[in-house]
Amino acid sequence: MGYQTIQVDPVTPRIGAMVSGVDLSKPVSNQQYSEIHDALMAHQVIFFRDQDMTLEQQKDLGRHFGELHIHPASPGPEGHPEVLIIHADANSKRVAGERWHSDVSCDPEPPMGSILHLHQVPPSGGDTLFASMYAAYDALSDRMKTYLKGLTATHSGEQVYRGRYADKGVNDAGKVYPTNVHPVVRTHPVTGRKALFVNPTFTVKINEVSRDESEGLLRFLYDFSAKPDFQCRFRWQEKSVAFWDNRCVQHIAMWDYYPQVRSGYRITIKGDRPV
Repeated sequence: MGYQTIQVDPVTPRIGAMVSGVDLSKPVSNQQYSEIHDALMAHQVIFFRDQDMTLEQQKDLGRHFGELHIHPASPGPEGHPEVLIIHADANSKRVAGERWHSDVSCDPEPPMGSILHLHQVPPSGGDTLFASMYAAYDALSDRMKTYLKGLTATHSGEQVYRGRYADKGVNDAGKVYPTNVHPVVRTHPVTGRKALFVNPTFTVKINEVSRDESEGLLRFLYDFSAKPDFQCRFRWQEKSVAFWDNRCVQHIAMWDYYPQVRSGYRITIKGDRPV
């Protein structure tokens, strides 16, 4: 694919690309938006270095791709409900994204994409791994693909979010977190490619089979989709940006840098109901 306003260098043949030649702190032209979108569709997650964006500029970038999503549990910084604070330090008891997941897949219309901008990174560690659910689905046997066709899974936010943000002053007593049913294999609305859409953070069961069969099948799919063959790994630097497509990508954040600080902001873009 030819690009005129950006340079795109694949990280692996299956997933990931470094994008250069664009300053995201400045208004993105229609052609730049189109080429960034094309790069995201082709590579599923794209990375940028040395981007000195303000929070408003990050939000403006996200709005080029759709309406911004408000997280069902985590409070944003004051005046920015659409922003998710990503922060870990010596006082952290846990960090965001410690298990493989697709962001907020428990929503009725899970997010289309997420844009993370880190301002402070540890001297080493703190990488994020991304896995292509296209590649995972494509590598399944035809018999397994036939078996999965038509199956649905329940995704729940309850076990993920209940009480998690109490230290930030969130009292969620009486709050109902989203629970929704999505296909085990979804078709991407832009590319038309099929992708696995179950993850160990939010998925609680496959609905059309027994509990034992559901647990066994999910365990297989989780292990299979986390094979290194389907992954790329991003080493963060200050002011780096990662933009991933939640419809076909899962990710996990390494917390191997305690007690160092890793800090930044994520904005998330609304998506549509998986089909």
